[in-house]
Amino acid sequence: MALQTISESVYVGLCLKIGTPQQVAIRRDVRDIIELIEHKVTRLDQPVWIKSGSKREGFRFLDSDADYMIWPNDHRVIWDFSQATLYNTHRYKLILCDSSKSPPGFTLLWLPLEEAGSNVLSSCVRINGSLYISSAMYRNNTCTIIQPDSTVHGPCSSGRLTVLEYDQAHCFVSDFWPPSASSWTDRCHSWPPPHVVDDIMRSGCHFVAIGHKLGKHAGNEWRISFSLAEQKLVYAMNHTQFLTYGLLKYFVKEINNGLGEEEKLLCSYHMKTAIFWAIQQNTIAHWCPQNLLAGFWVCFKLLLQWVYEGYCPNFFIPENNMFLNKVHGVAQRNLLTKLYGLYEKGIAFLLQSPSISSYIMDVLCNPRLSICTDECTLISEARLGGELFSEINGNGALPLNNLHSCMERLHMVEQLIRSPLTQYQIPMLQKFTVTILQTSAFVLHEMYTDTSGGNKQMYIADKRSCYMLKLAAKFGYVSDLLYIAMYLYKTFRHREALSVIDRRKVKLAQQGLMYTTHVDPERYTEAVGGRSWSYKMRHAVPCDIKIDNNIYYIHELTPEQQSSLLIRWPILCIPPLVLLHMLEFLCCRHVDPMRAQAALDDLQVLVHHDQGVFVPVYIRDISWEILGICQQMTGNHQAALYSYTQSLRQYPFNKIHTATRHRIQDLH
Repeated sequence: MALQTISESVYVGLCLKIGTPQQVAIRRDVRDIIELIEHKVTRLDQPVWIKSGSKREGFRFLDSDADYMIWPNDHRVIWDFSQATLYNTHRYKLILCDSSKSPPGFTLLWLPLEEAGSNVLSSCVRINGSLYISSAMYRNNTCTIIQPDSTVHGPCSSGRLTVLEYDQAHCFVSDFWPPSASSWTDRCHSWPPPHVVDDIMRSGCHFVAIGHKLGKHAGNEWRISFSLAEQKLVYAMNHTQFLTYGLLKYFVKEINNGLGEEEKLLCSYHMKTAIFWAIQQNTIAHWCPQNLLAGFWVCFKLLLQWVYEGYCPNFFIPENNMFLNKVHGVAQRNLLTKLYGLYEKGIAFLLQSPSISSYIMDVLCNPRLSICTDECTLISEARLGGELFSEINGNGALPLNNLHSCMERLHMVEQLIRSPLTQYQIPMLQKFTVTILQTSAFVLHEMYTDTSGGNKQMYIADKRSCYMLKLAAKFGYVSDLLYIAMYLYKTFRHREALSVIDRRKVKLAQQGLMYTTHVDPERYTEAVGGRSWSYKMRHAVPCDIKIDNNIYYIHELTPEQQSSLLIRWPILCIPPLVLLHMLEFLCCRHVDPMRAQAALDDLQVLVHHDQGVFVPVYIRDISWEILGICQQMTGNHQAALYSYTQSLRQYPFNKIHTATRHRIQDLH
């Protein structure tokens, strides 16, 4: 079989494994619109957050960390004193780079005015009488700011939130491009395009808290980070280049398989550097599916050359040898021998690699797929919808602490609606608007319940809350009507709440709905195929009910919300059917005992027997908890004890175990 034909098959296999152009666009567009909103409302005295790493680039590897960069918004790094005139020094604390004593790609950060935030000042040391920010001290001082159980890992604070491992790099930002990287712009003749180069230059750079191990001031130096520039470069790749980068990531995992952390000489960043150099040097005339393996081979030979020479040039500052600390001596010779052995086998070595060959062979053995590079044929409408709504749900949380923050973000959404948006950003904004309206309704209710504003003000606030919830339900998810039911129950309008519950019960029982990854593709396509994403969201997609732990929606769940807040967990995430049965039980307890029992029976059957369809595995903790609460309210303490015990045995996604243990103690 010709190499070009095999390359096409590999392209298809990687599309199925890594993502088609549409899937990658969804992941990027959703994240872009989130950060655009958040950055526009971030105050000067608040930290700025951006997502970085492979997930920000558009990959969704199962073992990828969630990488974030965080920096103080009121601090700026400058390269010379002339740049200070561009800042209001009453608002910004300025930090000056001193690269004279550091290896290429690293610098010291000097505080010329000795003014900064408390975390910065407590991380300073004196060098020759001047005040410098120590990277090691800053790293230690910021490690546990976000999560108390974080640990230092390289320049980052690392830890685990639910099933997700995270790396948070507390850093500083400069609005200016580093002088030491000025030669990079001179190399950009063919790639990236001029508008991307200009955008990268305008975006400046960052400084992460780690020094060069061989530098004179290793504990005080900072590494210049081009993370934002790299993200823009990955965005500038065509899909074949992006998949080649993904294939290199799989390759390096294979090379490092079974090795300890200190034994891993190559990393994903080296692969990214190789693909950047290969594209810019124009080694492959046409990066297309037929040339994917040729592109991989160019990058592989480049890595082989670097290992042979012991020199991996940073893409922006080539004088920075990224192999200097690790790839030398016996370790270098062993790695070279390993890579050269693969080189002698030729590109066919990929087919012998367990983690790579499986999905390639699937395509080679499937004639229908092996000749298909059209993404519309590769991925169904239902699967693409699953990707979009999964991204929206995973990124839909907003820090809405009060009515002011709600109105700020609503104003930003209003502005963005008038700007050019992609087809994937429109439903993301739709979801944001729904969340803002729902949160505003409950916050407004709390404001007038907790004050002596008088009946008239409470009546007006109630009317506005109801209006916002009804408006949100009109263009929200299928399940968003349950927020109205929660509000009506909270305000003791049980019969009205039951009317809403009955309407939602019928809708949630319909065929063709898409809930998490569960959908009947044929029925889904029959119901909403060809419709806009906005229409699909409103008519065919229920999602988990997320309730902000700072706002009390249902009195009976207050202990669970308080338990979550103990470890700074922001939300409770509840399956819609579980919440529906709970609300039906609560509303009927005093007016229709038989219906209340029927609702409890339905809830019990759902929680006991569901196979992960309507009660996803990751939120079974709250589902068993809710069943136990309802059972305890009926006086069935033995059944409640069993349910609470089951809740403790589930994955603690909602962080409610403290509340569960208290409920068990109360039963005893």
